Amino acid sequence: MPVDSWQNRLQKALGAPLPKKGGDDTRPRVHLIGIGGAGLSAIARVLLERGIHVSGSDRQESERTRRLAAAGAKLFGRQGAAAELAELPDRERPDVVLISSAIDETNPERQTAQRLGIPVVRRELFLPPLLAGRDVIAVSGTHGKSTTTAMIVQTLQANGCDAGYIIGADLPGFGNAHAGTAAEFVIEADEYDRMFHGLTPMVAVVTNVEWDHPDCYPTPSSFVDAFRQFVAQVRAEGCVVSCGDDPGAEALRTGRTTENGPVWLTYGLREGCDVQAAGETAGAGGGYAAAVQSEGELIGRLQLQAPGIHNLRNALAALTVARRCGVPAAQVLASLHQYSGIGRRFELKGTRRGVTVVDDYAHHPTEIQATLAAARNRFGERRIWAVFQPHTFSRTRALLHKIAASFDNADAVLVTDIYAARESGDRAMAAAEIAAASPHPSIRHSGDIEDTSTLLHGEVTAGDVVLTLGAGTSHRIGETLLERLGTDG
Repeated sequence: MPVDSWQNRLQKALGAPLPKKGGDDTRPRVHLIGIGGAGLSAIARVLLERGIHVSGSDRQESERTRRLAAAGAKLFGRQGAAAELAELPDRERPDVVLISSAIDETNPERQTAQRLGIPVVRRELFLPPLLAGRDVIAVSGTHGKSTTTAMIVQTLQANGCDAGYIIGADLPGFGNAHAGTAAEFVIEADEYDRMFHGLTPMVAVVTNVEWDHPDCYPTPSSFVDAFRQFVAQVRAEGCVVSCGDDPGAEALRTGRTTENGPVWLTYGLREGCDVQAAGETAGAGGGYAAAVQSEGELIGRLQLQAPGIHNLRNALAALTVARRCGVPAAQVLASLHQYSGIGRRFELKGTRRGVTVVDDYAHHPTEIQATLAAARNRFGERRIWAVFQPHTFSRTRALLHKIAASFDNADAVLVTDIYAARESGDRAMAAAEIAAASPHPSIRHSGDIEDTSTLLHGEVTAGDVVLTLGAGTSHRIGETLLERLGTDG
């Protein structure tokens, strides 16, 4: 089957009316390996809402896979998925197999698809037919993508725009994806594996550009070059919205003109930004309030529940985009005030016996610093435990000393065994190296998830705040701690 055949069929089906109840066996079939992950589960949800036949597999069952199964996806067993794929009758075989970044060439399911002649693609090649005909709002950046995407989605939806969306986390009341009926489609534009190079946005947001993913981008310059390519793909009649406070984002504007190209708008706290917050103050809950000016004119006051100065910048990005989509400033500001957060972004997990547990996805040193600053702002003099799970050996090696110096706002720091993800190595040694390199006076290696939960259970006292940090399974530490505290006599 020619490579463009599945693309044409998918694009045509997505643009057609939904099939009548009972299904339509002539519609395309998409199989996703790694369907439970943040990226692929969202794509699967959009496909299902548009009547596309979806199947998939994942290493483990999760709430995401259960929701997809309930929505009509056919999930293959954890064991023997390759055999199940091979045994499908011709009429039920997928037109294309979409794989996550974690699926390498040794994966048996991938090998089976290739042997059967089924195209196997990553997100970069899948996104063009998925989003054809939509006005794509793509939110990129090393930090803040999920939050900014969620803020835009919630604001548009609250103001009558049924935008489609793909978010890298669950937004309460919205989930992580929706096909939408409006022309607008908001997507978290992930730079990993160059996913965002598959997008041709009408609006591109750049929250910041700071080197990350050394396994994909071996040098800082290669990382910047990837962002340069991304913004170069913005439609000529479109717009780039970037953070004027961030040197990396500002560097993308160097030497560029808007003649015969997209408009370029900046947002931030410094004077000279097109959209600027001024006179910012932090409230009791850690959320910031500020007057907002657009091109020097006061347009209202922004007051946030979400804690941290970084979220003030994220909200300015969302404000700029929503106004670009036609939502009046006053309505945008009111919607942003209602935004309370998304999963794994300063997420309050609970309080037991006076101990408060918060979970955050922070895994890069800049994110760790921002999250701990927000925690200190919110919780004041309470004792803060930073429980950090390093994410991937390549990132830990490249950013070791920056990570080690990121914990100033914590009173005590625990570094767990590394979450290796797609890599391999000595998990304990990598964590111990961070502890050894850190100037923090109270930092130690705490072992695996179970060891760390046990250690915390024995040492926390009423009034303490436990902040779990990491992009892997660190959230389980706080959840386990709460369970144990809840059963204490």
